[in-house]
Amino acid sequence: MAKCKMCGKSPSFGHNVSFSKRRTNRMWRPNLQKTTVLNTEGKPEQIRICTQCIRTLTKVR
Repeated sequence: MAKCKMCGKSPSFGHNVSFSKRRTNRMWRPNLQKTTVLNTEGKPEQIRICTQCIRTLTKVR
């Protein structure tokens, strides 16, 4: 579910590291937004894409 439709970016995993070097699990989630984009047929379609892809789309236009 938490995956960008354009680039395929998904959550990545790692550790929080405290001062005492104790490691606890954590997750970095992509910043997904619901956006209306024109599909290949020229019809508007709502998809969930990351903000970096939205930025790239606005640069291309």
